Amino acid sequence: MLTGKQKRYLRSLGHDLKPVVTIGKSEITGTLLRETDAALSHHELIKVKLLESCLLERQEAAEQLAGNLNAEITQILGRTLLLYRKSPESRINLPESGKQPSTRTESPAPTR
Repeated sequence: MLTGKQKRYLRSLGHDLKPVVTIGKSEITGTLLRETDAALSHHELIKVKLLESCLLERQEAAEQLAGNLNAEITQILGRTLLLYRKSPESRINLPESGKQPSTRTESPAPTR
């Protein structure tokens, strides 16, 4: 499960990506799943575009893809999905998932 910080980082990386998979009127098929699986294995982070002819809701399509491919939904923006799946030869270094200790050194304001 990705943290909010990790999802923000992945969204920043995915900003300039072009969609590598498109879902059309035939919706999610075995061929599309194999194509998406190969893309995730190679890239780790991919964009998927839902065409106007796709009758699936965007959330439903994202959940089906993520569930079938053990991927994480990083973002759903319009008709574009951003999916992430860590590969064994990971090229993306995610930020730490733990909370960072506060480095604040200011004293609190005096109370009266």
